Amino acid sequence: MYRYLAGSLLAVLIGFVLDLIFGDPSTPLHPICLIGSLIAKLEKGIRRLTENKKSKEQDVPPLGEEQNGHGAQLAGGALMAILVILISTGIPLVLLCVCYRFVIWLGVALEAVMCFFLFAVKSLKKESMNVKRALESDGLEAGRKMVARIVGRDTQALSKEGVVKAAVETVAENFSDGVFAPMLYMILGGGVLGFAYKSINTMDSMVGYKNDRYLYFGRFAAKLDDVVNYIPSRLAALFLIAAAPIAGLDGRNALKIWRRDRRNHASPNSAQTESAAAGALHVRLAGDAYYFGKLYKKPFIGDDDRPIETEDIARVNTLMVTASILSLLVMTMIKAIVLWIFTAL
Repeated sequence: MYRYLAGSLLAVLIGFVLDLIFGDPSTPLHPICLIGSLIAKLEKGIRRLTENKKSKEQDVPPLGEEQNGHGAQLAGGALMAILVILISTGIPLVLLCVCYRFVIWLGVALEAVMCFFLFAVKSLKKESMNVKRALESDGLEAGRKMVARIVGRDTQALSKEGVVKAAVETVAENFSDGVFAPMLYMILGGGVLGFAYKSINTMDSMVGYKNDRYLYFGRFAAKLDDVVNYIPSRLAALFLIAAAPIAGLDGRNALKIWRRDRRNHASPNSAQTESAAAGALHVRLAGDAYYFGKLYKKPFIGDDDRPIETEDIARVNTLMVTASILSLLVMTMIKAIVLWIFTAL
């Protein structure tokens, strides 16, 4: 058992290094793309089944309209989430069990590749730095188009400050669910638990919207995502705070703003890392934003100590990478000690 656990830990380390070197590969065969396709197909199938059943039982409009009630949507969304998690974790589990059983190094190699696909350090840095380069070389319109690739808000009317804020917020927020949370779950349960987490996170990004289509169908996935990110988001914020002095930023102010503003978001988790980053940078983030043409009122995060500037995108990436390495070293050390104690007993 120790050999398998140690092999899994080694796989996480290799996967992290591979991500730093190569970044997230862009391919339709990427596991997360496949999970996304699975979610879309299951949603379509489950909606069709429930609509047909509803139409046979009652002379009412199809599912999704107000007259139908919401029970079928809630149940259908929950069923979809359960199936996605079972399939997304079942396949990696079977593959890893077979490989580890016959050749342990084959298992380590396969799990390292799985972990590589689950990290997003380099891609997060690359995409956000593309926004910085676009603003500096091609102007505001180019920056708006580039930041639209990584945020969900409307970007066509953003000022230069708004574009920079959006990029900084994306790096800060996605450090939690794109780097730290997958890392934590992989440290705890290898690639299998990592895929369980990413399947939930991917569902939230696809169906976790509070609009007419997904308010009820996506509720189970959205709430589940809140649960699995509750502890990781808070630990991620603490690692950002700890990494701030190493990255040449203000750790004391990061702690201050985190303690004050970590609840300044509709999500219980999103403001955790955003507030730590805002404090470290001495800038103000968040505030009102447009989504699909509708204005959403949001509180500010951080103090307006100075105007935000394009260089803050580079600074928050330095903070993100530093916190990623620090958290990996700490969690690896803790698990190595636990494994050593386990074998000594």
